[in-house]
Amino acid sequence: MPISAELHCHNSFSNFHVGDDEPPYDCDISIRDQLERSYNLGLDAIFVTNHNTLDGYNQLLEYKNDHAKFKNIDVFPAEEITTDTGAHVLAYGIHDAISPGLSLEEIIDEVRKQDGVSSAPHPFSLLDALRNDAKKCDMVEVFNSNNIDILSNARATEFALDNNMTQVAGSDSHVLSTLGRCVNVIDSENNLDDILRAMKKGKISISQTGYALQNETLDHLRYKINNSKEYIFDYISEHYPSTKWLFSLLLKLYDSNPNSHAWTLFYKLGIYFMKRISQKINFQNHDPSFMKDRYLPTMFKMAL
Repeated sequence: MPISAELHCHNSFSNFHVGDDEPPYDCDISIRDQLERSYNLGLDAIFVTNHNTLDGYNQLLEYKNDHAKFKNIDVFPAEEITTDTGAHVLAYGIHDAISPGLSLEEIIDEVRKQDGVSSAPHPFSLLDALRNDAKKCDMVEVFNSNNIDILSNARATEFALDNNMTQVAGSDSHVLSTLGRCVNVIDSENNLDDILRAMKKGKISISQTGYALQNETLDHLRYKINNSKEYIFDYISEHYPSTKWLFSLLLKLYDSNPNSHAWTLFYKLGIYFMKRISQKINFQNHDPSFMKDRYLPTMFKMAL
């Protein structure tokens, strides 16, 4: 009997594992809330894909086993691993965490040693993307809820079709309401070995997709900012010393009114610029390497 599964989601155990170039606080979803929402949505299975750690899987499994209410939800291990280039890889069904900072080839070899399945998440997003190297993975995420520029998902779908790859969708949930935004149906029994075999044979299909809403994205950003201000200030001081005063002013304004409509305007401007950049990178063959530097003047120039 086919099973409905969430293949890309995070919980609070992802915090402090994201990497040195990211704010340490990644997600505030609790184990209890994650299971409650999975239950309410009628999901059969959930893969926890925290950044660079398997923490959060055993804790979720233990909580599930202690509460009969969740007996019909199966919980499986996975990890979202950062490569030596900063791109991300999803590893399903592994039982030993794979260290970040390895090459893509080394990570895929390790996944195979553990009889797991690899997938390329958000492969054409503006950051953390494998891009053409996604073809080295077993599956490719053609729809990611957080790719709100839309063009990144369109490019991923085109790429998957051109390379005849197994397509999946990922909620990439960092706030509770986006859990289950994307659902995949797997033609297998609801146990890990059978699911992994089905993935390897391409017996998986996308049954539901949806984008993160404006308020959900802003809630996630507020969580990161509210809990990572010291990191943000240090990052700005190191990378943008000449405009440190401007960022400091913006942080003070944010502190005074984090729910101001001004931040909604900033968000909409950000989406507009992101779409402009995505169009140039994904469909006009501009070199995306400048995005890794996160140098705002260059990014702004590219968006114009």
